[in-house]
Amino acid sequence: MALSPRSFPRPLSRLTASRELVRQFTPNWFTATMGTGILALALNQLPVALPGVRAVASGLWLFDIVLFVLFSILYTARWVFFFDGARRIFRHSVMSMFLGAIPMGLATIINGFLAFGPAVFGDAAVPIAHGLWWLDAGLSVGSGLCIPFLMFTSQEHSIEKMTAVWLLPVVAAEVAAASAAQLVPHLVDPQAALRMLVLGYALWAFSVPLALSILVVLVLRLILHKLPHKDMAASGWLALGPIGTGALGLLLLGQDAPSTFAAVGLPAIGIVAQGIGVIGGTVLWGYGVWWLVLAMMVTARYLRDGMPFNIGWWGFTFPLGVYAVATLALARQTHLASLADVGIALVGLLVLLWGIVFSRTILGAWRGDLFFAPCLMSNVAPIGNDLLAEADVA
Repeated sequence: MALSPRSFPRPLSRLTASRELVRQFTPNWFTATMGTGILALALNQLPVALPGVRAVASGLWLFDIVLFVLFSILYTARWVFFFDGARRIFRHSVMSMFLGAIPMGLATIINGFLAFGPAVFGDAAVPIAHGLWWLDAGLSVGSGLCIPFLMFTSQEHSIEKMTAVWLLPVVAAEVAAASAAQLVPHLVDPQAALRMLVLGYALWAFSVPLALSILVVLVLRLILHKLPHKDMAASGWLALGPIGTGALGLLLLGQDAPSTFAAVGLPAIGIVAQGIGVIGGTVLWGYGVWWLVLAMMVTARYLRDGMPFNIGWWGFTFPLGVYAVATLALARQTHLASLADVGIALVGLLVLLWGIVFSRTILGAWRGDLFFAPCLMSNVAPIGNDLLAEADVA
């Protein structure tokens, strides 16, 4: 049997340990940048003035950049030095889904350049964000097309083994759409602003309908085959991601629409788009309530039965974060104080979950338990078996 993270020979020499870390490094680590980045952005959106919160949020964003650069170096090194092992990810039915985490982690950094960047990088912040956005959009579209194509052609899948992890590659495009909406007000040229707005709506449509279709199948899978294995416990929160990001994208794009369309002589379209944003965002927000409460109930069930820690626990953070930010955006546009209170409570829950997951990740990374690439295993056991399975890192 291939070595599990609990069975690496110890003590390892520093060089051997470093090579093994690189060989075992997988893109699910980028979910940590997603969770850290969205926490920074959510704290910055709080409608109450708390001393030091802005500084903490900015610090988290800078830390997020450090994490993303570090993970990018490690993952690039894996492709350079362990190419044969790295390319096996494309045939792995779980780990390949996490390739979508790379553009989503980058999107939080792009949004941070707009929120915190001017204070740190000055006037260069917006051009940096603009340039990175094009890279992010390309990665998102590639993820949303290529990974499903591999699912259709070369990977082994079944309804019984399906989880919300299937959402990761397709959701990246709607995250890029929400980032596009935040770039629009910073573009001086009316045509450039209109192009970015239209691309934002196109990326939203590229992702959200497909993600909602996957959620329908996921409900059927849960009815027929019950809850996934406990190692996949956090994946239930991933369903909240496309709903929260979809709502946020509509709200932010609709907010930009009146001024952007008016600048090119189409004011009526902008007013309609703004209304669609509020109504559509509200509908998706209400749909998200069902998934949020369900995720809490399912998590309570898993905690009762025992829920082992793995990198998948970062799935608790980003979906909750985007839903919290969408709630705060909806509160601002509707002027409903009760929604703002809900958003503040969700951000508080996000802070708690991030602290728990981050501390346990640091501990697991120090011990080396979390560095494990299941795509290197020649025979992967199905989820639910006693043997180490795909779910160990998912």
